[in-house]
Amino acid sequence: MVISSSLHHHHPLLTLLSFTLLITPAAAIRVSAVIRDPLPTPSSSFREAPAFRNNDNCDPSAFINVVMTLDTNYLRGTIAAVLSILQHTSCPENLHFHFLSTPSKRPSENLSVIRSVFPYLPFRAYPFDPDLVRGRISRSVRQALDQPLNYARIYLADILPLDVRRVIYLDSDTVLVNDIAQLWEVDLEGRVVGAPEYCHANFTKYFTDAFWRDPVLSKKAFDARSKRAPCYFNTGVMVMDVEQWRRGGYTARVEEWMVVQKRKRIYHLGSLPPFLLVLAGDIKAVDHRWNQHGLGGDNIEGRCRSLHPGPVSLLHWSGKGKPWLRLDSRRPCAVDHLWAPYDLYRSSVSSLAFEE
Repeated sequence: MVISSSLHHHHPLLTLLSFTLLITPAAAIRVSAVIRDPLPTPSSSFREAPAFRNNDNCDPSAFINVVMTLDTNYLRGTIAAVLSILQHTSCPENLHFHFLSTPSKRPSENLSVIRSVFPYLPFRAYPFDPDLVRGRISRSVRQALDQPLNYARIYLADILPLDVRRVIYLDSDTVLVNDIAQLWEVDLEGRVVGAPEYCHANFTKYFTDAFWRDPVLSKKAFDARSKRAPCYFNTGVMVMDVEQWRRGGYTARVEEWMVVQKRKRIYHLGSLPPFLLVLAGDIKAVDHRWNQHGLGGDNIEGRCRSLHPGPVSLLHWSGKGKPWLRLDSRRPCAVDHLWAPYDLYRSSVSSLAFEE
């Protein structure tokens, strides 16, 4: 699939493409509609998704573990992401979802919504203790980046059971338009993380002048790294060898940089920079099609952005602007019409494909 950035100026075409993506399932998937009358619970705010079944060639033992956080403010995005993953994979029953949430009344309600919208979805839920990071979080350029749950990805190896050895971590503002099995099958070649790299990006801008002026810190971070220069990667889409993360003590390595940040401000962007300090230049580079990121615009104003040219397998609304908020305000960006068909929120006009 190739989506050109020239579509940015043609909203009807974007909408038609989005609708086509939704109603055209992956090859040989058997889809059965199972929409029922809503229950008088918070889950009634969302439509029930169809039941997606494996095709005849699927190996039922070939599990794919997908990890996402579950937050009330992003629940609508999470549901859209899950639907898009199920819609475009050939073996949807092989997917095992793992949801991390902070302990409170709301996560219980959110899990109830997930069960109602996806009654056939195998998943496990895990509480994330915000006290693990509360004293380590430094204020960033955007309040949403400072929430404890945004740091949960650092602790996956400590939270997930030992039988979970490899996962795909996804942010809640993503949708897939290709088979997630292709991402799962990436050979990490001994690396702990695989993700698209962006070596053309100005890597220095992710850290403060105070960091670069301190030769001890910059040498500690990068000089002992592999021969490759450090490159930016986005932590919203990662294939992670959880077993190797445990063995290598990567949680403690990331935490160490968070302690430095509290003592001497060396970055501005939440949980991303400590990942870069530990792993940049030492990950498995994945094809860029697996993270068409930045669709939410910048972190300050969230202005509209067009797609980059080339093939696309995953769309990511990283940045301040979220598609559900822009659609509800009736001031969407052109790319938001690619997210809309996966929206199961009942009051939204974007989920017409699931009307009975």
